[in-house]
Amino acid sequence: MNSIEIITGYYNYFNTRDWDGMLSLLDDNIAHDINQGNREIGKKAFSNFLKVMDDHYSEQVKDLIVMCHDGGIRAAAEFTIEGTYKKSQPGLPAAKGQSYRLPVGAFFEVNNGLISRVTNYYNLEHWIQLVSNA
Repeated sequence: MNSIEIITGYYNYFNTRDWDGMLSLLDDNIAHDINQGNREIGKKAFSNFLKVMDDHYSEQVKDLIVMCHDGGIRAAAEFTIEGTYKKSQPGLPAAKGQSYRLPVGAFFEVNNGLISRVTNYYNLEHWIQLVSNA
C-alpha cells in the first residue's frame, strides 16, 4: 500500500470504530501529537487515547482528502469531523448529546508501510462554541 492508501485505510477503520485495524497501521513507536496537547509515544498510549475518545465522543470522518509528498513519507489529510458529545470531559463543557461538525487537518509521516507520526489540528474554541450553543 502507498501512503495515501494507508491513511485512507486509517480513517476507514476510524469510521467503523475498528481500533485494532487502526493500530495495525501504526508503527510501534508512533508519535501522536494531540491537538493542543502533548506528544504521546507508542501504540499503548495511542490505544488509551482511542478509548478515552470513544468513551466521550461518537465521530465520523467526512469529506476526506489525503495529499502526499512525492516521496510518500509526509502526507496530510483534510476532513470534516461529524460527532456527538456523549460524556463530559474534564475542563470542557458538559456533554448533553450535542452534535457538531468541525473542520480538521492532520499531518502524517509514513515509514516502511506504517504511520510513524500523526499530528491533529482543529479549532478547539470553535468546538467549544458549537457544543455550548447546542
